[in-house]
Amino acid sequence: MPAIRPEPLMHHLNVGVCNGKLNAPLPSPNGSISKSTQKLVCFSDNKKIFRNSTVPYFDTGSICLSSRATSFFSPLYKISTILASSSSDSSSQRTTGDVISSVLNIDVPTTGDKFNPLEAPRLEGNGAVKTEEPAAASHTASDLEDEKEKPRSVLDYMKQVPEFLKPDNGPPRWFCPLEAGSPPRNAPSLFFLPGLDSTGLGLILHQKNLGRMFEVRCLHIPVMDRTPFEGLLKIVEETIRVEHKNKPSKPLYIVGDSFGGMLALALAARNPNIDLVLILANPATSFERSQLQPIFPLLNLLPNSFMSSFPYALSFTMGDPIRMASAKIKNNSSPLDRAQKVSDALVELLPTLPILAQVIPKETLLWKLKILHSGALYTNSRLHAVRAQVLLLVSGKDQLLPSMEEGKRLKKLLQNCIVRIFKDSGHTLLLEAGLNLATLIKSNNLYRQSKVYDIVSDYIFPTQEEFELVCENLRIYREITSPVFFSTHQNGLVQQGLSAIPREQPLLLVGNHMLMGLEISLIPIQFLRERNQLIRGIAHPYLFQPRFGEQISDTGFNDLLGLFGAVPVSGKNLFKVLSRKQSALLYPGGAREALHMKGEEYKLFWPKDPEFVRMAARHGATILPFSAVGEDDIVELIADYNDLQRNPILRSALILDVQSIRPDSDGEVSKQPFYMPILGPKIPGRLYILFGRPFHTAGREKEFLDKENAQSAYLQVKGEVEAGLQYLIEKRNFDPYRNMVPRLVYEASWGWTRQAPTFEP
Repeated sequence: MPAIRPEPLMHHLNVGVCNGKLNAPLPSPNGSISKSTQKLVCFSDNKKIFRNSTVPYFDTGSICLSSRATSFFSPLYKISTILASSSSDSSSQRTTGDVISSVLNIDVPTTGDKFNPLEAPRLEGNGAVKTEEPAAASHTASDLEDEKEKPRSVLDYMKQVPEFLKPDNGPPRWFCPLEAGSPPRNAPSLFFLPGLDSTGLGLILHQKNLGRMFEVRCLHIPVMDRTPFEGLLKIVEETIRVEHKNKPSKPLYIVGDSFGGMLALALAARNPNIDLVLILANPATSFERSQLQPIFPLLNLLPNSFMSSFPYALSFTMGDPIRMASAKIKNNSSPLDRAQKVSDALVELLPTLPILAQVIPKETLLWKLKILHSGALYTNSRLHAVRAQVLLLVSGKDQLLPSMEEGKRLKKLLQNCIVRIFKDSGHTLLLEAGLNLATLIKSNNLYRQSKVYDIVSDYIFPTQEEFELVCENLRIYREITSPVFFSTHQNGLVQQGLSAIPREQPLLLVGNHMLMGLEISLIPIQFLRERNQLIRGIAHPYLFQPRFGEQISDTGFNDLLGLFGAVPVSGKNLFKVLSRKQSALLYPGGAREALHMKGEEYKLFWPKDPEFVRMAARHGATILPFSAVGEDDIVELIADYNDLQRNPILRSALILDVQSIRPDSDGEVSKQPFYMPILGPKIPGRLYILFGRPFHTAGREKEFLDKENAQSAYLQVKGEVEAGLQYLIEKRNFDPYRNMVPRLVYEASWGWTRQAPTFEP
């Protein structure tokens, strides 16, 4: 039976957190708050005690009381009143569970029941209880079937922020946003430290997605609060230390926006022994070099009447209003429809801008400038002590801070820092379109549930939104190449599509690389699109290492690898993937095929060792050979490895010093030169991918312990790939739409809703 969960009820609550303690005033029946009735609620090791109060402690979890929504007050007041009466009248003792059940009309566990705070209900805005199962961090395809909802935008922020501006004389406090939902079981905690607005609503566009992965808590600093920088740092630090004590084996995630980013870095510097992961959006450590620094001293001289027009100027300084308005518009909208929706959103947003004057009134603005100054000095002097993982998100059009330059500076100073630049975004990056915080955390392989990151077990399946975004990014490539997929029945019959592929799990896809891996993004997408099945790529370890210039860039190929679950090639990782009944994509030829020489198109460079056959048999995996053809219709290899070796300038620029992962192998596969070939464009042809007859290994593990049997199976799989290559090379000549021009004319005539037909298999 569900129990009342303390912290998730803290949405819009007047509850201050300091050293694990919550300052909660008890409401009167009509919802008004009397300062004389303030009580102190202490949370320690799941014991909840009301101090200096006649209300007994709750065995099943304390209730936090609200000063925001009157709909919360009446039931909570009734509970506290009944319990107080019951405590004073020994003849009418009632248990806490009985009282909560009768008032809220829910089932509450008795003292003997095991209390699980992650299975607690949440209160809706009308005071009703919302019960739901906690969403697990998904490792299946179920996330692609999520119910589509209307996207959030900065307008939602503007509508909610007035509720956070009402004066309550309370201290800074944490709240759990209801939209984040019930956190996954054993989820790590994520703490949001706000920027200049201090409301804690800066994650409003990201709360739902983050709630699938974390227990989300946001810091709210009241408008009239005057806690200095080190005081705020102490509040956050004490909360983090309590959380670390309760979850010593889990990392703690800190998302810091602007001022909050600076606060997060100071926290990490003071606590190097706590496992922290920082996600920082335009941190204010560069405040002393702000473009507006000459203007700040003049603000104190301006009349209060000026502040009425200040929000309009501030809104354009803080961020790009068009990108903010675009946050609620889906990527697959047509250009005309998108332009109309952006226009409508801007018109709807404009009347809400005066709210900014209430968020940052003149006195509050002057105070924040002071703590920004002191905080920047404090934090910059301690950056050398930061040991945390850092994902730094910086805007290219930040009009408030020199964030681009600061990103480069912090990259040099911090020991473990990844930088992502959003060149078209303004200062309020988290409220603009084009950024999904949960996706960035996953694609940069930062999500983990223990001290050591496990690239297999810590992986989370992409959501429908992420899948659609990747498809949209690949849309032009797919339209130009119009890839065609075929599959083969066990009897050798070939048909278009993937329906002939068996449904059993796991599958081990084994095939050839085209030049530069032209097919690598198409196969996983097609399996998700047609079969709702994830295929995890087994890739060269170099693709997962920090490379020159790649850590300071927009999201790209590396993010795609992380989002779709690619893992570095090794026997251990392949074992872990298959042991979890997850399917894998393996290229035995590896980099030697992807970076082949001139005249080596469609030639296999496989090692002699049949290890993947024995690995598949050990887990009962079905080996699925595949063949990919079409690179010679897409690009022309102008300069290969041998050509670059003869040119000193090109050799130093385009040949990479990468250690071979197969030093003990024989033949060509052991060389695997890493280089960037010089390619020439062609009028694009078409790509063809054929999945051959499946090779079943279930129940044959002992059979393949014999080297000869394993070698025979290995040659059979390799022969199937070679036969598939020959088949496609011959059959594509009968494709009437192999050339791009007639194919585009055909598909455009159908409004891109139908793919051009191909040859009869």
